[in-house]
Amino acid sequence: MQEISRRSRAHFDWPLVLAVYAMIAFGIVCIASSLMDPDLGTDRSLLSYILDNRSSLMQSIFALLSPIALAVVVAIPMELYRGRIGDLIYYGVLVLLVLTLFLSTAVNNINAWLQGPFGRAFQPCEFAKISIILILAKQLSRSSKPMGTFKDFMRVCVSVGVPAVTVLAQGETGSVIVIGVAFLVMIYFAGVDLRIIFGMIAAVLLAAVALVAFALISGSTDYRLARILAFVDPESYSQGSGYQSLQAAVAIGSGQKTGLGLFRLGTHTQLGNVPEHSTDFILATIGEGFGFTGIIAVLLMYAFIVFRLLYLANNTQDKFGKLIIIGVMAMLFFHVIQNMGMCLGLLPITGIPLPFLSYGGTNLLTNIIGIGLALNVTRSRTAAQVMPLGQLGMR
Repeated sequence: MQEISRRSRAHFDWPLVLAVYAMIAFGIVCIASSLMDPDLGTDRSLLSYILDNRSSLMQSIFALLSPIALAVVVAIPMELYRGRIGDLIYYGVLVLLVLTLFLSTAVNNINAWLQGPFGRAFQPCEFAKISIILILAKQLSRSSKPMGTFKDFMRVCVSVGVPAVTVLAQGETGSVIVIGVAFLVMIYFAGVDLRIIFGMIAAVLLAAVALVAFALISGSTDYRLARILAFVDPESYSQGSGYQSLQAAVAIGSGQKTGLGLFRLGTHTQLGNVPEHSTDFILATIGEGFGFTGIIAVLLMYAFIVFRLLYLANNTQDKFGKLIIIGVMAMLFFHVIQNMGMCLGLLPITGIPLPFLSYGGTNLLTNIIGIGLALNVTRSRTAAQVMPLGQLGMR
């Protein structure tokens, strides 16, 4: 009982925070390397590389400001997330999603960017992931048998479906898949009947197959269909939709066991042969610079973050807080699996960034908010008897 009390005590989880910021710092260095200006030479300090590059500089600024966001998220009482604050976040993000449909300008066939303060654009669909985790945790924690009635089932589906459909209308298919995965993981751990879960999975898969079949029959030129076809036969689309994954694989392969090193002239990524090599395909920069060893090290760091979140969830008594941590864990885990999979040619390209490493202020802030919510749960919990994932209707 003493060991249980120690594990479930209220605390600020420094191991999780340190691991996250170590990844962010590493990401900044990799971004600076991928976008280095060869005209400035290579005999410079690391700080010079970072400051002389706009993207790595902006990512550094976001990283330096992120502890403020983290502190604010942790400071808000958890009961407010369960009540008014949680609802306000959900409906506020939903409004932003709708505005994005009408006010955004298409970038690479995606209408997901909304102009923000100081001339900076941001993606509301990133914040939608957090808002859905909060509303789901609230709805699923009300009963030991969530989604057990038709009314409850429809309430949960509508809460997730409305923002998800809005995000899909923007062209952000990757974010919709992340939302779907987080949803399935959360309802599983919440104790929803497995027949309901498998029924929903089957319905989604049938709908996806039907849409792909219809697109093929109608001769659609939609970029999402092109990405699926490029995944199946990348060589046939080597100059189109399959170009990114093929070039990323070449860059990663060139790193071999220990890599070529960072800030080197003439490398595959430094020459710009891998599109989006500082954002969605940052793994190509890591693989080329640090080789197989570097990729394994990154995987181990992600494994630590994911298992640390699972550890914290398993030692949290409150079902609402437990589900928040599970949702954040699922979001980060799928981002990692999908991003690495598409960079290695094992999964179709979806435009999902690598958490804490890829360039992008909105995604970094979203992930930090998610970590902040997990830290808030551990800070707010009591050292009462632990209720593991198998209790309180949870598996």
